[in-house]
Amino acid sequence: MGVAHGSMLLIYALVAIAALILLITRFKVYPFLVLIIVSLLLGLAVGMPMDQIVKSFETGNGNTLGHIAIVVGLGTMLGKMMAESGGAERVATTLIRWFGEKNIHWAMMFVAIIVGLPVFFEVGFVLLIPIAFNVAKRTGKSLLLIGLPMVAGLSVVHGLIPPHPAALLAVQAYHADIGKTIAYGLIVGVPTAVIAGPLFALFIHRYIKLPESNPLSDQFVSKADPKPDSELPGFGITLFTILLPVILMLVGSWADLVFTPKTLPNNLLHFIGTSDVALLIAVLVSFWTFGAQRGFTREQIQKFCGDCLAPIAGITLIVGAGGGFGRVLMDSGVSKQIVELAQNEHLSPLLLGWLVAALIRLATGSATVAMTTACGIVAPIASASAMTVKPELLVLATGSGSLIFSHVNDGGFWLIKEYFGMTVGQTFKTWSLLETIISLLGLGLTFALAAVL
Repeated sequence: MGVAHGSMLLIYALVAIAALILLITRFKVYPFLVLIIVSLLLGLAVGMPMDQIVKSFETGNGNTLGHIAIVVGLGTMLGKMMAESGGAERVATTLIRWFGEKNIHWAMMFVAIIVGLPVFFEVGFVLLIPIAFNVAKRTGKSLLLIGLPMVAGLSVVHGLIPPHPAALLAVQAYHADIGKTIAYGLIVGVPTAVIAGPLFALFIHRYIKLPESNPLSDQFVSKADPKPDSELPGFGITLFTILLPVILMLVGSWADLVFTPKTLPNNLLHFIGTSDVALLIAVLVSFWTFGAQRGFTREQIQKFCGDCLAPIAGITLIVGAGGGFGRVLMDSGVSKQIVELAQNEHLSPLLLGWLVAALIRLATGSATVAMTTACGIVAPIASASAMTVKPELLVLATGSGSLIFSHVNDGGFWLIKEYFGMTVGQTFKTWSLLETIISLLGLGLTFALAAVL
């Protein structure tokens, strides 16, 4: 392959990414369609065999969804059960009691980290925003002071900590150890969330005045009369149910320490510790703890499960299409070009993982797509690289990159703008800036960790 061919490939890739941004932001074309169209055109432009282009896209789409669709579906059901049973409300009231009104922004960050583990950012956000509205109303504080630490917590677990779906995919791609990744993820993630969440919120909420009335907030606060305590599930059982998938995955990752590899008990622990099975078990448990025990009938529980899947269909399709685009980038040889460039520049694999994920995030708006695509591109380089890097740290670096500067092509951007009642400018100054702080701090702390380990 000649050099011209090489650099032309990169130019085509950049044009494709620019076209993505333009079509989604300027012309408001639905991201799912844009990703398919741009993938096909990129394949044609770089001269991939025509019969290969669609196959390549479908393979990437299928590989991504094979894992993600199950995790998203089960995670959403678990979240829905928590919301309907009053588990979310129980968490809110317990926190205000424990932390006191003065430190409630810390409490919101911790809840978000816990709740955000098994579910997608958007799902976690929609679950927790009623808690945030209720807390803001009860404490009389700015929604930014309550809400920003919450989205910081959600965002950090989204990018850095398995069993979050995006982080889990990265763990698989880099062949990292899930238990170690969770441990390192917490070491990097918690201080990052503290700075980007509560500390940043304390600073920024003084400068940004939200409108007096927020129709979305009114809808959650006035309607939702607090249920009497006796009607809510207990705090312990709520926490146990939400954390069950996390516990099972951790147990699975420690299976080899407990039982001899390849024996039946060892295989069983590994089986239970896969994200799909762990989440399935948690959902079934929630039907009892959040469902039957709270007096819901089987029909009601069925209805919750059906209702909660409709809103995530769009997210799932877009994520799959992002995987397809990533695969076309790979099969067309673009990834190989980036690999060669990176090797010539002798970038550290950690920096490369961060950079590739950051570029894709800016292009597609989806942290999950950025993470999944970047892993596919960076994993082969990392394994071929002369510099040895712990795969767990590669997961963290890639995850940090995938969170940079959320802007108008990110669903989360609009979600936060609408719920908080902000203008586009205010959303840039709060949410987009918060994401960038997480991304840069995450990379810095990952390098610091790499120096120590």
